[in-house]
Amino acid sequence: MTIAIYQSAMMNIVLARDEAPDVRTLRLQFADEADRVRFFQKYRVGMFGLYGVPGAGESAFCVASPPTRTGYVECTFRRTGRVTAAIRDREVGQAVTFRGPYGNSFPIESWKGRAIVFIAGGIGLPPIRSVIWNVLDRPGDFGPVTIVYGARTVADLVYKDELADWGARPDVKLVTAVDPGGETPDWKGQVGFVPFVLDHAAPPGAGAVALVCGPPIMIKFTLPVLLKLGFAPKDVYTTLENRMKCGVGQCGRCNVGSTYVCRDGPVFTLDQLRHMPAADM
Repeated sequence: MTIAIYQSAMMNIVLARDEAPDVRTLRLQFADEADRVRFFQKYRVGMFGLYGVPGAGESAFCVASPPTRTGYVECTFRRTGRVTAAIRDREVGQAVTFRGPYGNSFPIESWKGRAIVFIAGGIGLPPIRSVIWNVLDRPGDFGPVTIVYGARTVADLVYKDELADWGARPDVKLVTAVDPGGETPDWKGQVGFVPFVLDHAAPPGAGAVALVCGPPIMIKFTLPVLLKLGFAPKDVYTTLENRMKCGVGQCGRCNVGSTYVCRDGPVFTLDQLRHMPAADM
C-alpha cells in the first residue's frame, strides 16, 4: 500500500497515562491494518511522526515505543500550545491522525556487543525510551546498559513505573537524580544536575556508545563530560526533534545552517553537531 507523503493514518487511543505535569503518554493503534504493516516495515528507532487532531493541526515529535513491539505506537508529549492541548484532551476511544515515520534513525545494528549509556533530562527521556526498549527486548545482542536520568523535581520524572522496572533489572545500571531543591523526603535517588551525576557515575567510555537527550543547556554541559570519560565523538548521539516542524524539510523551520533536521535528522552524532552553527541549535 502506497501512501502519499502528506497523507495521514487514523489512530485509535487505547491507553492514556499522565506522566508528569502537562506530560501525557498515549498508546495508539492503527485503524487500518495495512497502515500498521506499512509503518512497521519502515520504522526504526529515532524516527518521528506528526500527530494531529482535525481542525487543530499537527505537531511533530518522537515515536516513544520500539519496533520490537508491533501492535501499537506510543507517544509522550508535553502540552505546550494549541495542537498539543488538543491532543492532550483526547481520551481513550477517540482518534488522532498520524503521519510517519520520518527522519533517520539510531544505527543500533552497529552497536551489537557494545556497552550503551543513555543520558536524559526531563522530557528528553521519551526520544531514547524507544532505543532503551529496543535494546532490552533483544537480550544478548548488546553489552551492558547504563541509564542516567534526571529531572527538575521528582514530579517531573516521566515513566516512573518503567524506571522502577529498569532499576530492578540485573542487566541495567540505573541512576536517577533531581535538581537541588527538587527532592522529596522519601526520594531515594541522587540530588544534582545530570552532567555532575554522570561524571560521578563514570561509566567507561572506551568502545561504548552514548545517547544524550534533554534541554539544550543539559546537553551542552554533558558532552564535555562524555569526552572526559573517553567516549569518541562519532559514538555520541543525540536527537534534535525540538527543531522539527513539517516533517519533510519543506517549510524551512527546521533549518540549522545547511542542515534540515526533518530531512537530515533528527539523529546526529557529536561529530556532526560540531559542524553546525551553535547559535542555531
